Amino acid sequence: MKILVTPTSLQPGKNEEALSVLREFTEDLVFNTTGKPLSEDELIPLLKDCDGYIAGLDEITEKVMTASPRLKVISRYGAGYDRVDVAAAKRHGIKVTNTPGVNAQAVGELAFGLILAAARKIPYLNGETQKGGWIRSTGMELKGKTLGILGLGAIGRVVASCAQGFGMQVLAYDPYINETYCSSHGIEAVSFEELMSRSNVVSLHLPLLDSTYHLIDRKAIERLPQGAILVNASRGGIIDEDAAYEALKSGKLFGLGLDAFETEPPKASKLFELDNVIATPHTGAHTREATEHMADLSIKNLMDVLSGRECPFVINEK
Repeated sequence: MKILVTPTSLQPGKNEEALSVLREFTEDLVFNTTGKPLSEDELIPLLKDCDGYIAGLDEITEKVMTASPRLKVISRYGAGYDRVDVAAAKRHGIKVTNTPGVNAQAVGELAFGLILAAARKIPYLNGETQKGGWIRSTGMELKGKTLGILGLGAIGRVVASCAQGFGMQVLAYDPYINETYCSSHGIEAVSFEELMSRSNVVSLHLPLLDSTYHLIDRKAIERLPQGAILVNASRGGIIDEDAAYEALKSGKLFGLGLDAFETEPPKASKLFELDNVIATPHTGAHTREATEHMADLSIKNLMDVLSGRECPFVINEK
């Protein structure tokens, strides 16, 4: 069997222990040598003769699937699958799997790190100090402030726990909110509108869907208290970056922390003109522990499907 492996942290020389398990299953492996997610046109020649595919954040369209008649499984290396045309996969008889929850701690910790960095302007002050400056810029304490979490899944719950450790009140909005979990963990479940109007800090942990695209637009940002912080460690298209830029320039937003952008890499984003923007390269899941867990489960999912075993993480079976 021939397998394509595209995640940049699951390549030769990286996580060889997990790859050794895959090599025992098959020696016919193809790797992504570009160091970045692959476009539709880049994927097609690599995938056309493959039976299985361990997928990073590549552009996995119906055109790709049509050009890959042998493909039986797309095993996502991660929880999100918004880059996969799941409906098309079902039409082509291709199972799509994911690895929910295995990177929650890693992403949640990075999200809270962005909150701290924005509140105290840590990257800006570090850069100025290293250049010889000595700027005493005034920051924001988190204790007693209100954190609003959009999307109270596994990652959102990690962020909530961190925030409570800092003495923050936590609100949450999720269309599938678990009221029992909220009540037992000191989290107040509220509407989207109430969360935006009450939160000094908002952290996004949502999938990118038609319903969440530019959810955080000018109107949503206007609801926030003056001087709020906005953090996104989920998917870039959820924030209207032009609206965020205007809010940062006007002082409506105190800071913006982004681990995801609408276009990745963002290259010439005007957000980078601003000192109160903190940007990381979609690296929330990239800890040693999380990449090991994602590798192990994505490989197991792929082997289970190709071996005809039951796989509990197939997302398009129904």
